[in-house]
Amino acid sequence: MANVLDEETGPVRESGREINVIAKQIPVTVGKGSKIFEVLLWCLFIIPGLVFLIKKIHAATYLRQLEQKIQHDASQIDNYLEQRVVILSNLAKLVDKAVKLDQETFTAIAEARSSGRVISRDGAEMSATSAKIDSIGWRINKTFENYPDLKAHHEIADAIQQNSYLQKEITAAREQYNDTVNTWNREIQVWPTKMIVAAKQGYTTRIPFIASQEIKQKATEVFF
Repeated sequence: MANVLDEETGPVRESGREINVIAKQIPVTVGKGSKIFEVLLWCLFIIPGLVFLIKKIHAATYLRQLEQKIQHDASQIDNYLEQRVVILSNLAKLVDKAVKLDQETFTAIAEARSSGRVISRDGAEMSATSAKIDSIGWRINKTFENYPDLKAHHEIADAIQQNSYLQKEITAAREQYNDTVNTWNREIQVWPTKMIVAAKQGYTTRIPFIASQEIKQKATEVFF
């Protein structure tokens, strides 16, 4: 049998293709077959019906715990973002002492500080808040392009190092959040127990982290 996906003869898109996250929550639904399945367990087999009821209780508990895990992971990202705002704020003040920094940078910092916690928001909203903070970093990086000697200052160099560390932690936390969201999106589709429970609870899939279009474009630029 020939390869279904043949890199030699299959269609190749030489221009490439940008990958985007679909920001859509899909509700979990079950058909009449699932309802008939539950009725049959009770009508024809009482013991299997009780067993399935216990499994549904366990499934409901598991999904609630998984939902709290998503909240915990989102909170972890929020903590790192808050720390990064503080670091970037201090870095902006240090740079401003040496050269006049764009006033929009300080306006963006103020907005980031007043944007509130990201807990309980969906992935798209959390991504938007994160993008604002990333934008502050890009503005400061642009200043370093014009004044590269600034990086020789001890306090500025230390702040840059702290910012770099926090960015790595944020990236790792985003990966953890996406992993948990992926687990949720996969588990609520497991039939019969979890899918039936998810449908009755009105659960939907969740949106993973999404980078803004501005950040995607800037990621291709060269800094420092």
